[in-house]
Amino acid sequence: MAKIIVLGAGMVGRAMAVDLGQVHDVTASDIDEKALRTLREKHGIATIELDVSDRDRLARTVADFDLVIGAAPGFLGFETLKTVIEAGKNVVDISFCPENALDLDPLASRRGVTAMVDMGVAPGMDHVFLGYHDGSMRVESFECLVGGLPKKRIWPFDYKAPFSPVDVIEEYTRPARFVRNGNLIVEPALSDTELVEFDEIGTVEAFNTDGLRTLLVTMPHIPNMKEKTLRYPGHIRLILALKDSGFFETEKIKIGDAEVSPREFTSKMLINEWALAPGEEEITIMRVTVAGEEAGRQKTYAYHLYDEYDRATGTSSMARTTGYTCTAAADLLLEGLFTAKGVFPPELVGKQRPCFDHMLAYLARRGVVYRREEHADGPAR
Repeated sequence: MAKIIVLGAGMVGRAMAVDLGQVHDVTASDIDEKALRTLREKHGIATIELDVSDRDRLARTVADFDLVIGAAPGFLGFETLKTVIEAGKNVVDISFCPENALDLDPLASRRGVTAMVDMGVAPGMDHVFLGYHDGSMRVESFECLVGGLPKKRIWPFDYKAPFSPVDVIEEYTRPARFVRNGNLIVEPALSDTELVEFDEIGTVEAFNTDGLRTLLVTMPHIPNMKEKTLRYPGHIRLILALKDSGFFETEKIKIGDAEVSPREFTSKMLINEWALAPGEEEITIMRVTVAGEEAGRQKTYAYHLYDEYDRATGTSSMARTTGYTCTAAADLLLEGLFTAKGVFPPELVGKQRPCFDHMLAYLARRGVVYRREEHADGPAR
């Protein structure tokens, strides 16, 4: 039994603490006492009230644990991860910080630490699939289409966020990077909108977001890579209206005697609009396609995920698909299946067949099942 601390007790952090707590000695931390109270009273998880921006206290706190799970908001993620690594603690992180976590690889190597980063559903499992196939085929293209959606569409946004609106707005404003014919292309987020069909939910919108992240560094040999986010049709038109009207700007403006950034104001206003109500059902849908040459033939692999809110446990689909990917990666460390030191994104973990198989089996036991299709398209070109 390992002693584990989960930094963050939001929707996903809570799911991870409960999952790991079935086997290990788990403590959850957060600045929000209300979130901690739920874990204590409903699930019997030990808690610590902690502000991760207090780096000295964070370092002292994690010193007592064998493994750290990072679920801090994105804007706090990099410094939190750095502090944990400096403290010499192994860590699995899903903060999806805007900075490049690979910059911390020399520090992690010096400290003898294993840090797995971006270990969610996407980025996360999509990168695991690519890493796995990159080890056995000459990959020519990679595409990930992914989204979390409410089952019931409610006007005007037809959207509910399992994460803070701050992180969603960051996704909607950060320039999107993708690779086309070997060239790095940078476009505004929300660009290149197209309609895509899924059997389970029908027509959705797909648009550019910056989901490739570490693949741009670790997989430079792949000539075509892109990631798109999925929403119900019409959502992006409303988001673009807000963006173009300045509601996502970060520079503060003066209103009366107060100064506030439009983005901060917008995030506050959208918290209730986008928050999932207790028991509200939502889904996660994803299609990952990897194509290239394998054993002298053109091959295409597609991984399909359709996951729903778990009524029995009251766990959101996004918390399950994101959180259980992270706890599956943590289990690799706890079981001694991954022991290398440094900072490792999902694609480098997925390259190892035992890790790949272990993660898929771990997720399947929790009802998160990826359906695989493969097609042989004829002799290699």
